[in-house]
Amino acid sequence: MWFWIRDVFTRRDGFERWLMDLAERLSLPPYDGGDMPDYRRYRVPGGTYFFTVNLLERRPDTLVRHIDVLRDAVRVTKRERPFHIDAWVVLPDHMHCVWTLPPGDDDFSNRWKAIKIRFVQKIPTTERRSATRIARGERGIWQRRFWEHAIRDDRDYANHVDYCHWNPMKHGLVRRGPIRRFIATSGKGC
Repeated sequence: MWFWIRDVFTRRDGFERWLMDLAERLSLPPYDGGDMPDYRRYRVPGGTYFFTVNLLERRPDTLVRHIDVLRDAVRVTKRERPFHIDAWVVLPDHMHCVWTLPPGDDDFSNRWKAIKIRFVQKIPTTERRSATRIARGERGIWQRRFWEHAIRDDRDYANHVDYCHWNPMKHGLVRRGPIRRFIATSGKGC
């Protein structure tokens, strides 16, 4: 699909020119015309971020079945590499959360890596694994990447915390909106 979209932009709208303008506005190195730009994360030291982290197979209930293991993995990681949990929702096959990192710190990737590793080390190996994952010694629990969004302002913060609150209803796991007294949030702005 990417190539089709790129070809359409190239023919009709000048994709390369558009991407170079975007890179300049975001202070990124210019696009060199290759097949795909480098994968990069937007990092803000001491920033607040919204994350979505998915299981490899979206059907299982692994996260809620092993919620205590997940809590322990987060607790140990948080003790070793502090961060503030502004909001967090765990669904059967994925989770969303909002974190604020300490001043001067922008390393959320290694925190996620530690949480994922600690989690898989404590649960039984029952999942199917690809030949590639077996060769690399990886479990087949998590998708390799996660999605993050740097929170820009108070409105953006409120929208993403609300997304955490309402996501269980969106997925049909609850019948009515969140009961706020049971949702763990800090109530702080950016």
